[in-house]
Amino acid sequence: MTLHQTSFCFICCHLTSGQKEGDELRRNADVMEILRKTWFPRVQGSRDEKSPQTILDHDRIIWLGDLNYRIALSYRSAKDLVEARNWGALLANDQLRIEQRSGRVFDGWNEGRIYFPPTYKYSNNSDRYACNDMHPKEKKRTPAWCDRILWYGRGLHQMSYVRGESRFSDHRPVYSIFIAEVESINRCRIKKNTSCSSRIEVEELLPYLH
Repeated sequence: MTLHQTSFCFICCHLTSGQKEGDELRRNADVMEILRKTWFPRVQGSRDEKSPQTILDHDRIIWLGDLNYRIALSYRSAKDLVEARNWGALLANDQLRIEQRSGRVFDGWNEGRIYFPPTYKYSNNSDRYACNDMHPKEKKRTPAWCDRILWYGRGLHQMSYVRGESRFSDHRPVYSIFIAEVESINRCRIKKNTSCSSRIEVEELLPYLH
C-alpha cells in the first residue's frame, strides 16, 4: 500500500517447520525465495513511475507470521529455562537471532525486545506447554518463539511487542503497535508527519460508497 508518498509492504508467511538440526537453513531459504520471487506489477495510470516492484523496494516493511525458528537447546535445558523465566538465556540460543547475527537471514532487519514466554507449543484450550502433556514415547517439542514480527526501513517506531493469550491453537499469537512516519507533499515541500501530528481515519483508506 502507499500512504501519501510512502510505500508499505506487509508479508505474512509460514516458514518450514521442524526442529531437527539444519531445519533453520530451510527456513532461511524460504525467506530468500520469498524476497526473490515476489514482484508487484506497475499500477496502470499511476503518477509514480517508480512504484515498488519488489519487497525491498518499499519504504516501510513489516514481516510477520509463524517463522518457525526454534531454540537450539535440548528439551530439558529449554524447559528448565522457561520455568525459570530466563528469557535472556533462551534468546541467546534462539535460531532466528543466531541466523541474523551470522548475516544468513534478515540482515539489517529489526525486532523488538521479547519479554514474553515462548509462543509454541501449547496444548489446545490450556495454558500448559504440550510437552508437559505428552506420552513419554512421543516426540517432545521444545518451547520456542515461533511467532515473530520484524520490520525494515527507516520511519517505523515500535511502541509495543506482546503476545495474546488466545487458547484456540497450539500457538500464542503476537501483536505489535507501530508509529509510522509518512511523507506528504504540501505546497511543493516534503513534510514528515507521524501519527502524533497527523491522524488518518480508516475511512480515508476505503473506496467511497455510493
